[in-house]
Amino acid sequence: MYRSHSCGELRIADIKKEVTLAGWVQKTRDKGFMIWVDLRDRYGITQLIFDEERTPAAVVEKAKTLGREFVIQVKGEVIERESKNKNIPTGEIEILVTELTILNESIIPPFTIEDETDGGEDIRMKYRYLDIRRNPVKNSLMFRHQVAMQVRNYLSNEGFVEVETPYLIKSTPEGARDFVVPSRMNEGQFYALPQSPQTFKQLLMVGGMDKYFQIVKCFRDEDLRADRQPEFTQIDCEMAFVEQEDILGIFEGLTRHLISEIKDQKIGDFPRMTYDEAMKTYGNDKPDIRFGMKFGELNHVTQHKDFKVFNDAELVVGIAIPDAASYTRKEIDKLIDWVKRPQVGALGMVYVKCNEDGTYKSSVDKFYDQDDLAKWAAETGAKAGDLICVLSGQTNKVRAQLSALRMELAERMGLRNPEEFAPLWVVDFPLLEWDEETERYHAMHHPFTSPKPEDIPLLDSKPGDVRANAYDLVLNGNEIGGGSIRIHDKKTQALMFDHLGFTPEEAKEQFGFLMDAFQYGAPPHGGIAFGFDRLVAILGGQETIRDYIAFPKNNSGRDVMIDAPANIDDQQLKELNIKLDLQ
Repeated sequence: MYRSHSCGELRIADIKKEVTLAGWVQKTRDKGFMIWVDLRDRYGITQLIFDEERTPAAVVEKAKTLGREFVIQVKGEVIERESKNKNIPTGEIEILVTELTILNESIIPPFTIEDETDGGEDIRMKYRYLDIRRNPVKNSLMFRHQVAMQVRNYLSNEGFVEVETPYLIKSTPEGARDFVVPSRMNEGQFYALPQSPQTFKQLLMVGGMDKYFQIVKCFRDEDLRADRQPEFTQIDCEMAFVEQEDILGIFEGLTRHLISEIKDQKIGDFPRMTYDEAMKTYGNDKPDIRFGMKFGELNHVTQHKDFKVFNDAELVVGIAIPDAASYTRKEIDKLIDWVKRPQVGALGMVYVKCNEDGTYKSSVDKFYDQDDLAKWAAETGAKAGDLICVLSGQTNKVRAQLSALRMELAERMGLRNPEEFAPLWVVDFPLLEWDEETERYHAMHHPFTSPKPEDIPLLDSKPGDVRANAYDLVLNGNEIGGGSIRIHDKKTQALMFDHLGFTPEEAKEQFGFLMDAFQYGAPPHGGIAFGFDRLVAILGGQETIRDYIAFPKNNSGRDVMIDAPANIDDQQLKELNIKLDLQ
């Protein structure tokens, strides 16, 4: 037996017990006649004491050879510490060691295994197995486990069945780029790794499974950000004989359950907002509603004077920053420089100070009088003491720019409290979106999303106006889940493929199996998928997912620990019938 107890388990009630512990050496303190060692495992830290008067001499000598991260086993008696440590649960006791076994030595680690380490991100990624020994990473992984268990408990209690779907599937042209896997047995042909189990979960509904879920790994070969990984995990769900309200009710329940069980908080109503309203009011389809600064559209109160910048703009829009009229000109100039960065792309910014005496001072006083500026304040909801920031330009671009400014200001002003949770549903998304590069419509979600039945006649005349029977769940400015009611009949699915530019032959080649399945009595069905990595990070008070993944990739999609992706040898290439021309 390597250990009778863990390093986080023993307390003052265990005094005089003979115990066996095993773990890693956190640190040593050698006073000559006495040596203290902090022994660490996943559960905590216990202090060991090697005393020349009470510990065998050979054991003391061996203790003097211990270095950081040595793996050891000790036997000894639990005694009361003279100098207690209130910062750790085991701080009232220590182990008077009588036997010491060095199970494995360690070279000096490249960074300190402490909560506050001296290791930069790159070096910690390279030695991730050491980073996991640190409490912040270890606790994040344990937190992820807790969330996964609560998800499984809730869905299982709601009658869902967890079913595994294949990882080696067929590549499809819709959505992000696929990761492809060459088939040795089928020369010149390839599998794809799934971007989601979408078609399989629909086939499970055809198969009568009724309520399916899976915490599943998915893959997308796309550009990376702090909250994106080439492989990611989602909570994938599908239900038969449901309408939108059924799905929203179940997954509001899941969200409430997680926030209650994990964060011990109760959530009130889940507001609902149409896609159009979200874009008009917040400039994006995943608004953070924990704070205000709603958009005020200003075309009708700005485009009547000789200010060409506004008169030529498709949209003039502003927000009121609370209690920011006191900003100095230098501070405002910094805001202007911020929105002009390439990442945001604005050409400039107009501002209005709402003075405490009811007057207004703007950067465009030459063109607009006090009555004009009062109307701007009314449209943006500005009050005395606020600062109005106004951007103008092409509608979609300027909304994105002002949304970025709104979020940046909220971050600076401490308005995005990670311990406050504000969910909402965004509904009525466009079914299709126009792609300038390919000059055709693409499915905004995926080609199996059902259009609103009342909008189907618009597919021929106004395809861009057709609304999807789709919904996203947003939490604290992050999309944590999205789904839709699916098309469940062959005729409507064929119509959808036609409007997405598929010929009947292409549709049959790519999705013939699904179309065939619909002929055998497919029930009405719909579902949703939660981004599990992102959900865990938000519940953990973060917005980047990397620390909640055991072995993440870096921003280039590389695993620097195992050095992947990597070349494969010529024999493997030959077996796969692949010839590389790297010139």
